[in-house]
Amino acid sequence: MTILELQRTFPGLQTGKSMHRLATELYPLCRSITGNGFRDSLAILGREVPLNVVDVPTGTKVFDWTIPQEWNIRDAYIKNSQGEKVVDFTRLNLHVLQYSVPIRETMTLAELRPHLFTLPEHPDWVPYRTSYYKKNWGFCLSQKVLDSLEEGQYEVCIDSTLADGRLSYGEIVLPGATADEILISCHSCHPSLANDNLSGMVVATSLARLLAGVERRYTYRFVFIPGAIGSIAWLARHKEEALKIKHGLVVACVGDPGPLTYKKSRRGDAEIDRAAVHVMEHSGEPFNVKDFSPYGYDERQYCSPGFNLAVGSLTRTPHGQFPEYHTSADNLDFIRPASLEHSLQTYLSIVGLLEKNRVYLSLNPYCEPQLGKRGLYRSMGGQTDEPANELALLWVLNLSDGQHSLLDIAERAGLPFALIAGAADALLAVDLLREQAMEAKR
Repeated sequence: MTILELQRTFPGLQTGKSMHRLATELYPLCRSITGNGFRDSLAILGREVPLNVVDVPTGTKVFDWTIPQEWNIRDAYIKNSQGEKVVDFTRLNLHVLQYSVPIRETMTLAELRPHLFTLPEHPDWVPYRTSYYKKNWGFCLSQKVLDSLEEGQYEVCIDSTLADGRLSYGEIVLPGATADEILISCHSCHPSLANDNLSGMVVATSLARLLAGVERRYTYRFVFIPGAIGSIAWLARHKEEALKIKHGLVVACVGDPGPLTYKKSRRGDAEIDRAAVHVMEHSGEPFNVKDFSPYGYDERQYCSPGFNLAVGSLTRTPHGQFPEYHTSADNLDFIRPASLEHSLQTYLSIVGLLEKNRVYLSLNPYCEPQLGKRGLYRSMGGQTDEPANELALLWVLNLSDGQHSLLDIAERAGLPFALIAGAADALLAVDLLREQAMEAKR
């Protein structure tokens, strides 16, 4: 089966519902940049796809960074003087400042306050906060709960460990006809945040499962990594291998109901940038395009000047631009099966375009060939309309000079790529074209 055939038989909303169910299973796990929660999450994904787990020991130098100690947590709470748990990690894992060092003490509310984090502007929400690289401890809670706390003594417990161990990441490689790679990268290190974490994980997993069953021109590499330090570690371990990456996408925030947003690679005009924009332009739905900036997700590592890989990022509402971002409101109700399904379809359309994009040479370059006798043109002339499929044939013939790819032609013609690719297939079938190698634009 080809990707085009897969797109025609795409199962639709049922896939969105199955992705939401997978997110629901992953949601309670306390993921962090290291630790058992991250590995347990990879184990669940490993039931869906053939995932290889790689470990990088604490203390390993990865460019200017060092792999940190491993953090694990078993329990955490704050009890009031009546022994009631006013904050309970087992009910919501966002309640603990990520990478909190262990503590078990009794203290006054005044002593406790500097270690409490809230969102006054959203009094019912719990924020997500981290302290990966500076030893600290703390709790995140709603402003409403904080306001309800009375003066008195509080029992504080964080049952955690911070010790030498390992950073883990998951990787899937689907070999293709060529060694050239398409990278799909997904940060997988957040705890119970459904859009900014889980949506990307389940869409990437579903994409890998679908692509595993089709013919592939490119080799596909999926990485499920801790944010920032994970991509830095992967790049440090694959410095030469990274040069095989011809196109890449960072997937995150793909489950909310907002329109799609594409953030360009550092290059700005790479084939992946053009492919993503073309697919969205011809979708008939609203979308946004942003230029590259060195702030965001792991695209900033892949696009660092030493690598300058053609890696963009496709989200729905970008990080930081929805109120629920990094709060307890980014829950399973916030992500929609229909949005997950639409995001997956868009990713599939983009890689399908990349797979099909070729450069051709016309074998009849002196004036246009007679298409009617080859069954490619309407039999009655003199009509004023120009059927799009016939116009596509003419554009492909005119620009197939060994220098223009099908995407080049689609952009110049203002026609959907699928129409141009279909025209090329028809012309190939009657020996009017041949494929022509052309140096990839870098």
